[in-house]
Amino acid sequence: MPNARKPVFGWMFFDWASQPYATILLTFVFGPYFTSVVMDDPVLAQQYWGWMLAVTGLVIAVLAPVLGSVADASHSRRGWILAFSLFYVVGAAALWFAAPASPYPVLVMFAFGVGLMGAEFATIFTNAILPELGTRQEIGRISGSGWAFGYVGGLLSLATVLLFFAEQESGRTLIGLEPLFGLDAQSREGTRAVGPLTAIWYLLFMIPFFLWVPMRRENPPANEGLAGLAKTIRSLPRHPSLLAYLGSSMFYRDALNGLYAFGGIYAVGVLKWSIVQVGVFGILGLVFGAVFAWLGGHADQRLGPKPVIIVSLLGLILACIAIVTTSREQVFLVGVASGSTLPDTVFLIFGCLIGAMGGALQAASRTMMCRQADEGRMTEAFGLYALSGKATAFLAPFLIAEATRWTGDQRLGVTPLIGLFAVGGILMLWVNSDGRLSTKQVQTW
Repeated sequence: MPNARKPVFGWMFFDWASQPYATILLTFVFGPYFTSVVMDDPVLAQQYWGWMLAVTGLVIAVLAPVLGSVADASHSRRGWILAFSLFYVVGAAALWFAAPASPYPVLVMFAFGVGLMGAEFATIFTNAILPELGTRQEIGRISGSGWAFGYVGGLLSLATVLLFFAEQESGRTLIGLEPLFGLDAQSREGTRAVGPLTAIWYLLFMIPFFLWVPMRRENPPANEGLAGLAKTIRSLPRHPSLLAYLGSSMFYRDALNGLYAFGGIYAVGVLKWSIVQVGVFGILGLVFGAVFAWLGGHADQRLGPKPVIIVSLLGLILACIAIVTTSREQVFLVGVASGSTLPDTVFLIFGCLIGAMGGALQAASRTMMCRQADEGRMTEAFGLYALSGKATAFLAPFLIAEATRWTGDQRLGVTPLIGLFAVGGILMLWVNSDGRLSTKQVQTW
């Protein structure tokens, strides 16, 4: 490939390498496995899982802007990305020890949280590289293509797990094989292997990223660090578009993360799906996510990120309403015959809508952050972006956990997400797609 394109393709490999943590571990395989097997009470497990994500999100919210600001004052991003990659790999690999009915579920959740923090912190630094890969008009397409590439990586890794490792109730995989490498189906070693496999996947596919993406900054801001962060935070009221966007993304990304984190758990608990069924559902969601992330990137390049974000939020609200009004016994609050497959079909359709709108939304969101940020302090900006995404990261899991506890119903437990998406959409009305970029900056990008 031409040398000029290597940094772009290398940067995209981070999305490819890191996507399995969200796809396999958080959403479609390990999360449902934890709530249905590691703990045998799905309602209590959903509460525990929610609290773990809330605590992890709080730690990320506190540290993200500080790390971003300090990194902007240093010469190299490479060391930071390597350090947090270690968190990712160790946390994922440790999930092998999540045995059925584990006496140590807290330790399992701790390992998961360590890996998740590694993924989130590494993302701050890799996202900050995006504006250096193309012009202001091109970064929307690059972001969308990168997110689509990541979804394809998630799709292939998930398919590998379902076909060759994750066992069904019969003790065999989706295509009737025993788990590879002699893994013991009775102790669920095939499903537990998703942790080490995710770690290996990340190690392998981060190689192009480190080989092709330049990460040394020749002239970082001098003597900035934490003082620069304090100055940036104090200046936020003078930049209403940036402030509105941080507020908007704080709510809608929290809701989207909650939807991803509890979607598989919901399908297992409410619709009584097997983990393999959830995985197949995940494959469909990833296909739609990849296609619409790519389409959304091209729409972003033509129209700007704001219309893409608003349309995506409307689609996600519609999907949430459909899902919370559907259960094993009813569809859209209308009763169905016992044994009907209509609830499964409805959940699949709107799950694909979630995948499609989520892919487009996430790609357009980081493009919007690039437009709102100061060019010289991009890592700090994405630290604030992570803060906005995690400042209320406890909120969606907390609301889901509490709604589940008060109602005793997993279906009603996810209703708060509708309100979070709506608040995010309303705040987007005050966001200017051109952000803080001056005419001079636009010409030089």
